[in-house]
Amino acid sequence: MSDLEAPLRPKRKKVWVDYFVQFRWILVIFVVLPISFTIYFLTYLGDVRSEWKSYKTRQKEHDENVKKVIKRLKQRNPSKDGLVCTARKPWIAVGMRNVDYKRARHFEVDLSAFRNVLEIDKERMIARVEPLVNMGKISRVTVPMNLSLAVVAELDDLTVGGLINGYGIEGSSHKYGLFADTVVAYEIILADGTLVRATKDNEYSDLYYAIPWSQGTLGLLVAAEIRLIPVKEYMKLTYKPVVGTLQDLAQAYCDSFAPRDGDQDNEEKVPDFVEGMIYTPTEGVMMTGRYASKEEAKKKGNKINSVGWWFKPWFYQHAQTALKKGEFVEYIPTREYYHRHTRCLYWEGKLILPFADQFWFRYLFGWLMPPKVSLLKATQGDAIRNYYHEMHVIQDMLVPLYKVGDALEWVHREMEVYPIWLCPHKLFKLPVKTMIYPEPGFELHRRQGDTQTAQMYTDVGVYYAPGPVLRGEVFDGAEAVRKMENWLIENHGFQPQYAVSELSEKNFWRMFDAGLYEHTRRKYGAVGTFMSVYYKSKKGRKTEKEVQEAEQAHLETAYAEVDQPVD
Repeated sequence: MSDLEAPLRPKRKKVWVDYFVQFRWILVIFVVLPISFTIYFLTYLGDVRSEWKSYKTRQKEHDENVKKVIKRLKQRNPSKDGLVCTARKPWIAVGMRNVDYKRARHFEVDLSAFRNVLEIDKERMIARVEPLVNMGKISRVTVPMNLSLAVVAELDDLTVGGLINGYGIEGSSHKYGLFADTVVAYEIILADGTLVRATKDNEYSDLYYAIPWSQGTLGLLVAAEIRLIPVKEYMKLTYKPVVGTLQDLAQAYCDSFAPRDGDQDNEEKVPDFVEGMIYTPTEGVMMTGRYASKEEAKKKGNKINSVGWWFKPWFYQHAQTALKKGEFVEYIPTREYYHRHTRCLYWEGKLILPFADQFWFRYLFGWLMPPKVSLLKATQGDAIRNYYHEMHVIQDMLVPLYKVGDALEWVHREMEVYPIWLCPHKLFKLPVKTMIYPEPGFELHRRQGDTQTAQMYTDVGVYYAPGPVLRGEVFDGAEAVRKMENWLIENHGFQPQYAVSELSEKNFWRMFDAGLYEHTRRKYGAVGTFMSVYYKSKKGRKTEKEVQEAEQAHLETAYAEVDQPVD
């Protein structure tokens, strides 16, 4: 048996949940899709209405809403009320991690009004937005101006607040880093009701660096200033098929965007966008994109593909055709390219609606896609969601670029999930040590993709039912995730916190660095007001007793030495 062969597993006996999941498409088609479309449409109307208002009016409304939040925070009685959290319902979050902490006693603060684009400053190249503005709305506003956020996460529903406090990536992250790396300033309401503006070089610089990955446990984000870049009307996308071992596929992926001579910051050698998809243990397609003008795209002989139309083939399936027809180039409207994975939720749509990728369904009902993830979560009880935790994988493994081949081999052995998504990102060497950080001394090795200021990492996206589950074999999802987390810790990798985690508190702080985070929690009064990031990410229901214990937790973390941040 080769090293990559998956071990033989015994057959698993089916239970009633298997049949419910198998025929869940009936509920999705007749209930979830119509309601999703209605919500999308009403949200769009609300966004249009908001866009009609002047920036001055939006700012005035923003100031009033900030006052309401401050007033609400000051009403809290620390000795009687629970920890502070937002009033958003637990099932609304896009991530697959269940927001179980909200099932315990808590003090709600309503942030639902913070969903406006406050300003597009073309001179400073800054977009100032509220935390509930999603990627679809921002791209709809900016792209017609030939502007864009430097990092636009693919799915329309992903919000600024979630991408800042959690994790956000896109095919441009090999140039600009993760979503939070493109933020210029945060406007935060602290535990005592003080509104502050944190930047990398003002008196709140420690808070600025601590906010990413903190999951809203340091304060309430009410606005952010985010970097804009100039863009063109089209994306010139090259699809390149690759055949070989997983290590061969990983090397071809590296070569698609990382010059072997180390000239990683050379605009001529590095594409604007990068994405890789591994379809089998021996086949993958690497995609690289460069912005192109309308004039270039419409030249005779060039192919324009408007992938955003509801009847178009799903993007990952379209890309897969390169394996048969060879390398090809096409031009995609920029905004449609940004949101290329929205309609089919990468490839998760195939599991939710097995026939939704068929020609007839796309033409007749494709305009109803995608189902809202929040509604899918709302229509599943504990038995169903526990089933998905065990029989389904939605995880991202953030690993150093030079370890991508090893990560692919590990996923094949332990999970056997395909397709796999590859997306590179810079992990910057910052003045302070944040929750995630490059390998110490990475700049001395001069590995492919690295620079003196940043180590190149890759998101290995594992989203689908594992091979053993599809074959009806026994599969322990929780154990597989634990093994994955241990592998990440051993290889200086990270697990985004939106996913279902099996990490113990000790291992959580082995994976992430607690120093700056604990320092800012103490300094800005978050302890006893906002729950800790581990507690918020922890799997399983939280009881009121656990909440009380969290409120009274010691300021020092028990499992990691807390380094004092560098001023």
